[in-house]
Parts: sequence; C-alpha cells; structure tokens
Amino acid sequence: MNQDLSIITLILHASIVVQIVMAILLAVSLTSWSIIFGKLIGLKRIRQDNESFDREFWAGRTLQELYQDASRGEGPPSPQERIFASGMREFMKLRERRVADVPTLLDGARRAMRASFQREMDLIESRLDFLGSVGSVSPYIGLFGTVWGIMHAFTGLSNLQQVTLATVAPGIAEALVATAIGLFAAIPAVLAYNRFARDIDRIATQMESFIEEFSNILARNAAPLAAESARVPAQGR
Repeated sequence: MNQDLSIITLILHASIVVQIVMAILLAVSLTSWSIIFGKLIGLKRIRQDNESFDREFWAGRTLQELYQDASRGEGPPSPQERIFASGMREFMKLRERRVADVPTLLDGARRAMRASFQREMDLIESRLDFLGSVGSVSPYIGLFGTVWGIMHAFTGLSNLQQVTLATVAPGIAEALVATAIGLFAAIPAVLAYNRFARDIDRIATQMESFIEEFSNILARNAAPLAAESARVPAQGR
C-alpha cells in the first residue's frame, strides 16, 4: 500500500512541536518577503528622488530657491533634499546671528547635515537587521524541528517488533520538511540582505559626496560674507 508523502500530508501528520516550528518559519518567511518587496520599492523610490533633486541642485538654481522649495514641502522630499534643507537652515540661522567666522558657519552646517544624514540612514536601514536575523537563524530553527521530529519518529518505532523503510520514511520525511522550510525562509532573506546592503552603501556614498560638495558651495558663499563683516568695523573706525 502506497503512503501519501505529499508536503501537506507530512505537515499535518508531524508532531505538534514540529508543526509549531513550521508555523514560525512560515510566518517569518512571509514577513521577510513583505520586507523584501517593501525595500525593493522603497530603495528604488529613494534613488529616483535623490537623482531628481540632484538634477535640480545642479541645474543652476540659487540656494535660496532650492531651500524655499524644500521648505514648502511640495511632494515627498528626498533624503538628499532633507539633508540639504537641514544644512541650509543651520547656515542661515548662523548668518542671522551675525556669525562671520567661515569655519564656524561651515562646521554648524556640516554638523546639521551629518545629523540629518544619520536620521535618513536609520530610516533607510530599518528592518534590514530582520532579514539578516532570518537568514542566519532560520536554518537552525528548521534544524531544531528536524532533530525533534527524528527523535519523535524513533521513539514511536521503539514499540514496533519489525522496522522497515516504509515505517521509518514518513517520520523522517516529516522531520526534514522543517529544515526545507527553514532554508526556504533563509535563502531569499540572505540574498535580499546582501543586495540591499550593497544598494544602501551606494546611496550613503552618494549622500556623503553631496554633503561635501554642498559644504564647498557654502564655503564659497560664506567667504564674501565674512569679508563684508570684516569691512564694517573697519569703516566704523
């Protein structure tokens, strides 16, 4: 008599512990897939938004115009635009306070941009650690289910007078399903984690380059202001 060894049958006939392990792995797998699709869409949108702002930034518009657009918040701003706005805001605040020292102006703007950059990176990297954990832990959870299932299978065989392959195979197969589900959860998570980590590194490098380039532009704008502030006291004397 042929035994039904389909995946569904094996799952339904597995021990309660193995079924719990399988349920956990399936839930983890579904969660990781939702994160994967969300990250694919999110990172693509971030790249497009950053590229769009980069084109606007180098299109010859003034810093004031760009800052006004960023302040109005028409549409979702890109991470790079928020970094620009934070640096420009701090730069203008220091100018309003009559700070004429160029290094002080640049240091304040750069620190504001660095803080904004870190906030953006925290958002971009959110939930990425979950994928890393799934990729590293899921195979071991599946292995635990397999070991437990094999123990359960051999315990049940101890009461039989005659043990054949037909009596051993179902229990072993049920146990191995847990490892298969663990690998099914882990492999996509590892591949996605590596892909996203590489993409995020590129985005971070681009934003750091923008911070340096914008700092150089602010330095060129701050130098005439400092010279003008230095002339005012001299004229007063």
